[in-house]
Amino acid sequence: MKNNKIIALLVAGACSSAFSMGVMANEQPDASVLVKQAYGGIHYSYFDADNERLTVAGDRASGLEEGDGAGLSLGYRFSEYNELRIQYTDLSVDALRSVYGDQDGRSVAIDVLHFPSKKNLYLIGGFKEIDLEEKEVSANIGMGYRHYFTNRFAGFVEGKGHYQFEEYHTDFNATLGLIYFFGENKARTASPVTSKPTVAKPVTAKPATTPTIKDADKDGVIDSLDQCPGTPTNHMVDIKGCTLFSEKMRSIEVQVNFDNNSDVIKPEFYGEVEKLANFLKQYSGVNLTIEGHSSSVGAAGYNKTLSMKRAQAVVDMLVNEYRIDGGRLNAVGYGEERLINEANTAAAHAENRRIMATAETSEKVAVEK
Repeated sequence: MKNNKIIALLVAGACSSAFSMGVMANEQPDASVLVKQAYGGIHYSYFDADNERLTVAGDRASGLEEGDGAGLSLGYRFSEYNELRIQYTDLSVDALRSVYGDQDGRSVAIDVLHFPSKKNLYLIGGFKEIDLEEKEVSANIGMGYRHYFTNRFAGFVEGKGHYQFEEYHTDFNATLGLIYFFGENKARTASPVTSKPTVAKPVTAKPATTPTIKDADKDGVIDSLDQCPGTPTNHMVDIKGCTLFSEKMRSIEVQVNFDNNSDVIKPEFYGEVEKLANFLKQYSGVNLTIEGHSSSVGAAGYNKTLSMKRAQAVVDMLVNEYRIDGGRLNAVGYGEERLINEANTAAAHAENRRIMATAETSEKVAVEK
């Protein structure tokens, strides 16, 4: 009886596949589009136990005989010829119910499926853990056939034999199932066959045209990707076509000397003040402190006031003559606190009567080719 069930199951699967092949044969996808695709599936399985498998109830032993069940599978096509598959089946075994009050069993199989022609027929090899009364590991070998209803959806029928190492049991199961590929695989369909031969029409070859790639500003980045069109030809650019810049420090140091007991800027130092004004105009973000100094001749308090007037005289010239914003300027008088020459000579005193202005800033400078 159980052999008849096995044969009926396999025949039903073969007939179903043969009918599907005739109706939908053009849905078979090329093996190359299945590579690196995962799939999941469901199946019904008939299990034929080894005649030597016995379950014991009191002093009576009976054969496990047969069972069936349903389960899930998960697979992955890692080459055009091979797949790896894990299959779980929840088994229902009648002989276990009479002994234990239930009929549950289960199996987990890990198989490699080999497609010799990269198409429907495949060979099976792997290992299976069968849990009936106790867990046993067996080696699997078998054969199957898969038919694709669409480029993602397929049915299969297969038969496998299992050899259990420890107790030397030989089991068999037949399976019908459905699988669905999760990836986006487009089938390569066969061309329809017609009864009449077709005659190819002469085709006039058109000259091949080479697409024009434009780079209007000649910076090495094509116009469709250039985010900074019109960059100078001597500029280095980044991958977006925009000029590369480097940071450079710019600084200026100005000194204006005064006559004894005077805060009047002498004409010979107008150029120094103008140089300072030009720097401030070029770098509008720079604020500047003008430092006034005096010699050590005279009272310290008077010298501090005089040094402040000297610093303010430079500030006033920058504001009035060169239109520099007064908010960017600050005048400070140090008197004789910061002598640069402490000698008590006329030359040293003349050197100390001065204003000092030092400014420094950074600017972006284009990197040239």
